[in-house]
Amino acid sequence: MPVNSLNAWSVDPSGFPATGTTADKARFAVRYAILAPSSHNTQPWRFVIIGSELLVCADRTRSLPNIDPFDRELIISCGAALFNLRVTLAYFNVPVEITTFPHSVEPDVVARITFPASGPMLKDLTDLFDAITKRATNRGPFIEEEVPDAVIERLRSAAEWEGVDIGFAWTMNERERVAALIAQADRRQFDDPRFRRELASWIHTSRSNDGMPASSQGFDTLIDVATPIAAMAIRTFDLGNGVAAAHKQLARGSPLLVALSTAMDNNEAWLAAGQALQRMLLVATMANYATSYLNQPIEVSELRASLAAEMRTAPYPQLLLRVGRGSTVPHSPRRPIADVLL
Repeated sequence: MPVNSLNAWSVDPSGFPATGTTADKARFAVRYAILAPSSHNTQPWRFVIIGSELLVCADRTRSLPNIDPFDRELIISCGAALFNLRVTLAYFNVPVEITTFPHSVEPDVVARITFPASGPMLKDLTDLFDAITKRATNRGPFIEEEVPDAVIERLRSAAEWEGVDIGFAWTMNERERVAALIAQADRRQFDDPRFRRELASWIHTSRSNDGMPASSQGFDTLIDVATPIAAMAIRTFDLGNGVAAAHKQLARGSPLLVALSTAMDNNEAWLAAGQALQRMLLVATMANYATSYLNQPIEVSELRASLAAEMRTAPYPQLLLRVGRGSTVPHSPRRPIADVLL
């Protein structure tokens, strides 16, 4: 993997162009926006600077038509990137005005950011800034220890601040029931050869600036994920039972499962969920907790309502995460700024 694909995480805040133009400041902030998480690490966003405006756009060429046929997760990913922009611009005392989905005839423009000469500073966001470059998705096992109530309340506040409902599963019985839904969803997904082809196309063996390691799906217990044939094995063989068992064990062994849910299931709700996600992830990072995703029961539509009932949340779960403490993990690669900024 080219070293450059990880250089994005070493952005130096001292390089902020405090005396530069609005475009200079926007361009610098995008370096933090691209550090947001995304499904399969697809990084499905583009940023456009037009005069004194910064547009956050969905890049639907990087969609996942099998697991995300309506681009729900794609918009969530763009919401996470938008939140990083909010934090970064607040940290550098840049007033902004944000309009979401400003053009009904341009659904790919998910947000327009303008830069007034003055305005209120979002001081509540500045404390999250350092966590942007520290956050990493940890797909390994977590230590079996309870997450303190104070941390849980900070996670709850992070989601609710963005207008998103949040539910928790922390007892073993609760985690067992959610884990069973995850395993059921895994088996259904892997039954579909289209799902396996799509997943294999985003495995690192054939990518360098995006995508995921094969171990992200629990394949390290089934195949040698370091070999070039890993993606071929995923594409060719139905490994669903093994993956289901691996993910079930991860869910059971995680001290806290978290669902972010919304009352509606549309673009605005998805964008809000993405912003709530990133806010929550940065809060968790600040508290030295790791996170990763187990979204399968949401991606299998027949199981989504069951997950909402188990997690006691609003009717449309958008994300399912696990929270705990684990070993240090490397960051995922990022596309060059030149590929995403126009």
